Amino acid sequence: MNMVSCDTHLQQEIRLSSTCKEDLHRWNQKRYEALGEIITQYVYECLEKDCKLRKEMLPVDATEDEPKSFIYLSEDALTNADKLLVLIQGSGVVRAGQWARRLIINEDLNSGTQIPFINRAMKEGYGVIVLNPNENFLEVEKVPEAEQSASDTSDEPAEKRERKEEREGKKKKDFYEKYRNPQKERETERIPIRENSSPEEHTLYVWDHFISKSLAENIFVVAHSYGGLSFVELLIQREDEVKSHVSAVAMTDSVHNVWHQEANRSIQEWLKERCCNWVSSSEPLDTPVDPMLPDCLRLSAGTERHELTSWKSFHSIFKFFNKHLEQQMEEDVDEVEPSTTVTTRGSNRAKHEDL
Repeated sequence: MNMVSCDTHLQQEIRLSSTCKEDLHRWNQKRYEALGEIITQYVYECLEKDCKLRKEMLPVDATEDEPKSFIYLSEDALTNADKLLVLIQGSGVVRAGQWARRLIINEDLNSGTQIPFINRAMKEGYGVIVLNPNENFLEVEKVPEAEQSASDTSDEPAEKRERKEEREGKKKKDFYEKYRNPQKERETERIPIRENSSPEEHTLYVWDHFISKSLAENIFVVAHSYGGLSFVELLIQREDEVKSHVSAVAMTDSVHNVWHQEANRSIQEWLKERCCNWVSSSEPLDTPVDPMLPDCLRLSAGTERHELTSWKSFHSIFKFFNKHLEQQMEEDVDEVEPSTTVTTRGSNRAKHEDL
């Protein structure tokens, strides 16, 4: 299955599922939610069939009955000794493989999903890990405290049956009003997924159990919107590990804040050196934008639409990564000793940390 066939099939599904009815707000909301689920499942299908990614369940030691989440990995994600790409989307309804549902519905899979990033990364020899930071809980219907069992009503007094029929009739009359009102029809409760109950917790969990175990010499991260905040939180929680493993970070309209998140000075300096944030702006693509905070380089994504920043900066992001790879290669050449012994990246990291 290729991107063209995926996109054509999905657009057909969208046309069939996106019919709206005027003044039936609840009905329209339900239809939109159903459409969102179609999109989510279709993107998963593309990740598995087109991109050849495999699903890994979380927590890794989950029991059969507990709520679970999952991520996607390429077959060489943990064994590729060269490069690894990690993708983190923003918050909200988007799931693994998506940047923005609105773009998928109104435009195409290229702009709204991570599939172009995955395909290019794999073509250029990267392993890939796709996070799923918004799959944080299992939503189930609440069981009524006292649920009456169904009983034979044939022996009910006539007056009682009449009252019951009146209630049923009122329910039918209220049908229209219920669908005008965007309140939930049933009470539900959310059961959190262990160690993955928030985007920040999920990112930390995937780092500890997958990313940090990768053999890749160079790890690169693309983080959109709230994904940038989650990455900075990871950096705060696992500073030494992240600094020694991650080569560069590309953010797109990130909402992180080094002051509010209380990032220390060494983290701020590392972000200046290794991170670039492509932000929504009316300026042409890659035009420097005045930094709001002293953390990392900010460049225009060439669009004022928040949800488009990842797609519009697509080519610039890979140029940014390649630049860091070239710099690393130059550093490795400069560190060749007279005995022809080459200082490894690992020893260079240790030396840098000692400083």
